[in-house]
Amino acid sequence: MQSRWREAEAARCADDLELRAYASRLLGAEPSLVLHGGGNTSVKSRARDALGRETEVLHVKGSGWDLATIEPAGFAPVRMDALLAMADMERLSDAAMVRAQRSAMLDPDAPNPSVEAILHALIPFAWVDHTHADAVVTLSNTPDGERRLRELYGEAVLIVPYVMPGFDLARKVREMTRDADWSRLGGMVLMHHGVFTFADSARESYERMIRLVDMAEQALAGAAAPVGDAARSSRAGQPTGGEDLRLLARMRRAVGKERGAPVVARLDDGAEAVAFARDATLCAAARRGTLTPDHVIRVKHAPMLLEDDDPEAAVADFARACHERFARLGGPGLTELDAAPRWALWLGRGAVAFGRSAREAGIVADIVAHTLPAVRAAEALGGWRPVGERELFEVEYWELEQAKLAREGSGGAAEHAGKVALVTGAASGIGRACAEELRAQGAAVAALDVNPDVADIFRGADALGLPCDITDGAAVAAAVEACVRHFGGLDIVVANAGVFPASRAIEEMDDATWAKSLEVNLTGHQRLFRETIPYLKLGFDPAVVIIASRNVLAPGPGAAAYSCAKAALTQLGRVAALELAPAGVRVNMLHPDCVYDTGIWTDEVLAARAASYGLPVEAYKRRNLLGVEVSSRQVARLVSAMAGPLFSCTTGAQLPVDGGNERVV
Repeated sequence: MQSRWREAEAARCADDLELRAYASRLLGAEPSLVLHGGGNTSVKSRARDALGRETEVLHVKGSGWDLATIEPAGFAPVRMDALLAMADMERLSDAAMVRAQRSAMLDPDAPNPSVEAILHALIPFAWVDHTHADAVVTLSNTPDGERRLRELYGEAVLIVPYVMPGFDLARKVREMTRDADWSRLGGMVLMHHGVFTFADSARESYERMIRLVDMAEQALAGAAAPVGDAARSSRAGQPTGGEDLRLLARMRRAVGKERGAPVVARLDDGAEAVAFARDATLCAAARRGTLTPDHVIRVKHAPMLLEDDDPEAAVADFARACHERFARLGGPGLTELDAAPRWALWLGRGAVAFGRSAREAGIVADIVAHTLPAVRAAEALGGWRPVGERELFEVEYWELEQAKLAREGSGGAAEHAGKVALVTGAASGIGRACAEELRAQGAAVAALDVNPDVADIFRGADALGLPCDITDGAAVAAAVEACVRHFGGLDIVVANAGVFPASRAIEEMDDATWAKSLEVNLTGHQRLFRETIPYLKLGFDPAVVIIASRNVLAPGPGAAAYSCAKAALTQLGRVAALELAPAGVRVNMLHPDCVYDTGIWTDEVLAARAASYGLPVEAYKRRNLLGVEVSSRQVARLVSAMAGPLFSCTTGAQLPVDGGNERVV
């Protein structure tokens, strides 16, 4: 591991707090040091309280902030004298510690201080860094990990036996260092937990962390032959057909049912994950516990193991084991958590991460990606020996960690949280608005469009832009498989892609115009339904919303190619509603009109349509009963509603979105 410190960047920091944030972000930039909110840092300085009195203050990372992105506002200012007084107490409950720390803050609007604030205060250096470095924790998670660490670091690093984080850990370190010469110490390793470094300068504390971690990485270098970055990105183990992907969708559905809500499933079928999942010894080892105890709130105590083609039974077995574990280790006052797995080892195929959102599934996937090589290396050094079962249970049911998770979910789940949607024609107009609305309502979205720019328009943990021509059957099949491989299944399909031919009378209609309209506006959607239906049948409250046209109900002259194709698409939707109702899949149609912020309404098309009605363009645009223009965003909101619980008892319906038309009414 190399230092990322840049003196020129550090010199631009106006004060200690800005420098503290800068150095913290350097740590956060290394996923092998901290992941998704892990780790904490601090700096000691002097500040004035609300009455203008100068006092010594610990600025410590606040709860809810991530080291990768932390700013000065992410540090909680806590009075040092109060923290040191807490360290002298014989006992202090978690809830009492949190209250006491908040009462000692100089800024009542700052975030809650880290649970390690007392320990940071005890360390007699201005700058303190704490990470959960993979390499250091991996060495500690071996049968003779303490010996290995002592031999590696000598007397310069204090080795602390595992103790529950928070007040208990601070008291343990205080006991171990009462007579210690801190000037001879450069760091502390907390067994099964992480590493602390400290110094009187930000740079020295940071670079001590880098040196200690680099030494651990070098010690691990020969422990297990790595698969390698090039192999990691190969498609080794990739499901080669629909059968495996349908099994993935079944697994996702079974996990969601156990959790009581839809989930996103992230499949890692790269070479490293597949090699791990093909090794029964490694799979068994991974079930002994997590890389570091704080991961348990994200990934639970162990992965589910899917050894055959019965994911429902595997989920049931995992849940049963969770219930038995709670009965064995739980006590009065504890409420059992849900028993759904957070990740799975899929024998021979890789690893699967589950989450109530694409972001949550991504967090789990990141933790798993760091866990697998750690388990492999530890097994090569004598065995994977993480913290014990009871200690892991205590962290999983720790009131402070549960409160943190409750705060993260306190806003309530979005309407489509955990669902997976696929939208065609998503690069512009109604399709883009639909994809954005579904994404805003919590869905993971696969956005398809013939325009290759869709890949840049939709990207991120919850979005996958896929260039796709729906007139190409192979391309449609590949896009649907890509969606399922990326998100684990499919719940919502918005059939929107379409073309609007130039106005032409029937007697003037050329074969190419007619054929293209039928191919794009009708046959392409038939292909889409053929590929998506097997996955929709395995989805959560599955729904199809077809963007048809007001022309179906009230056609106009010169639009035969468009009107006939959309009418046939509507008929296809009605048949699909009949066929898919027994599987619980709803199919409904929207008939928009007067939606002029879409790609099909070019100036030329608009002028031609207005002329065919003998109207000026502005009058044509407002020719509906309400005299309004319907926006693509309004259509998208209705699409989202039709895919949600509000329309849970509706299928085969046709709803106009046209401002009112006397020929439709």
